[in-house]
Amino acid sequence: MITLYGIPNCATVKKARSWLDEHQQAYTFVNFKTDPPDEKLLQQWLDEAGADVLLNRKGTTWRKLSDEEKVAANTLSGAIALMQAHPSVIKRPVLVSQNRVSVGFQAEHYQSLFAFR
Repeated sequence: MITLYGIPNCATVKKARSWLDEHQQAYTFVNFKTDPPDEKLLQQWLDEAGADVLLNRKGTTWRKLSDEEKVAANTLSGAIALMQAHPSVIKRPVLVSQNRVSVGFQAEHYQSLFAFR
């Protein structure tokens, strides 16, 4: 079971979805905008990938945050609260397959993830 989380109009998410389709990998797509991840799911992603990978500190959403929100993101609870309030601050896409979490998209990485299939 593969689940891909992201925002439909994100260029990187589109690339990941195209790659999965082209390589005939069945997946479920979850839109952050309509179905934001809950605290438990974010905790799992943070445990697996870490905040340095999961939080997109270079994007427009991050730049629009207040200094207080940015500082609060340095704690686990603050990072989770921030990602719940502003799902666009999560680096995209987030792919979950066989209890492994992969953040972002690189064709070579996806190829190595699905080489066993």
